[in-house]
Amino acid sequence: MSLMENIKMAFSSLKAHKLRSILTMLGIIIGVGAVIIVVAIGQGGEAMLKSQITGPGNTIEIFYQPSEEELQANPSVLYEAAFTSEDIRILEAIPEVKQVVASSSQFSPIRYRDKTADSSVFGINQAYMDLNDLQIEKGQGFAATDFFGGRRVALISHSLQEKVFENKNPIGEVIRIGNQPVEIIGVLKKPTGLFSFGSMDIYLPFNTWKMVFGKDDITQVTLQAASADQIQALGEKATFQLNQFHKTEDSYMVINMEEMAEGIGQITRIMTIIIGSIAGISLFVGGIGVMNIMLVSVTERTREIGIRMALGATRNQVLTQFLIESIILTLIGGLIGILLGWGVSSVVAFFAGWPSLISWQVVVGGIIFSMAIGIIFGLLPANKASKLDPIEALRYE
Repeated sequence: MSLMENIKMAFSSLKAHKLRSILTMLGIIIGVGAVIIVVAIGQGGEAMLKSQITGPGNTIEIFYQPSEEELQANPSVLYEAAFTSEDIRILEAIPEVKQVVASSSQFSPIRYRDKTADSSVFGINQAYMDLNDLQIEKGQGFAATDFFGGRRVALISHSLQEKVFENKNPIGEVIRIGNQPVEIIGVLKKPTGLFSFGSMDIYLPFNTWKMVFGKDDITQVTLQAASADQIQALGEKATFQLNQFHKTEDSYMVINMEEMAEGIGQITRIMTIIIGSIAGISLFVGGIGVMNIMLVSVTERTREIGIRMALGATRNQVLTQFLIESIILTLIGGLIGILLGWGVSSVVAFFAGWPSLISWQVVVGGIIFSMAIGIIFGLLPANKASKLDPIEALRYE
């Protein structure tokens, strides 16, 4: 009997018991679908976390950690500005630097007429705008002259607009940060994604921030290298020059955001493997269901097997027939499970705001694994069918 004839007979048998076949496939569908969903969500979440940590790429963050000697000599050093404008000029002169992203932050109450809100006020330079891609929903962003001239202008977050202005257009309105007036020229787009929170933020050009708060603190500095190959050299040069300028020993250090993201990625990959393995248990349970139903099928078709063997069918042909039937049953379930997993993970990714990363390796693995289950768990029923005695099978009622 040819392979195509065996396949046709397998489909005929499945059609003859539609409900039983569907219920048998359900375990395979759920198992394959669950594994694909877990892996896709895990990979998508990992990509989202890494992109949030690293930003656009090729970045390192500089931080200041005073030594024991510095703390003993000046206990208040922790409360002093970690960076100055002179530090920024030194860093900008390093050849490997593409841009220096500097920012300062201060928590402050803001007021608009009779409404108040507590807000985080950020003073930023132009490179901050370029690297972080602050997207404008209403109005306009900062111009180069706003940074140089220190104009009293501000960008506000979507959440702050909703709380303070409600349905009113805030563009052109003046708010007070403390007692200092600034004009709103733009509203940022509402952040999307699972890890996005509605924060009350205001962004000012750094020179404006200095005038509003009366200080020159720079609290955060991030360097973007011209290329990924220059990150290590850039970090070494930046820390050496800052430590030399401030006469400190290794107090200025760097964090490679790509390395940190890779470390987090390893953790999420391990968690994905663990959870995926747990989801894979349902595949094993589904395989047992396939074996159980195939054993029932062999019992029901004992007389049919006896007739075939009496007409000349060999044991290998009978074994092949039932093995192919088991493989087709699990393969159809696996394909439906892949479609289910693809659809659910895409929906989750859409609402979570991260990419749906379904790799072809997982899809191919799902198909191969489904076929393997059909072979492994179908072998026992197929072997039982092939060993039936033709005379006893013909007597079976």
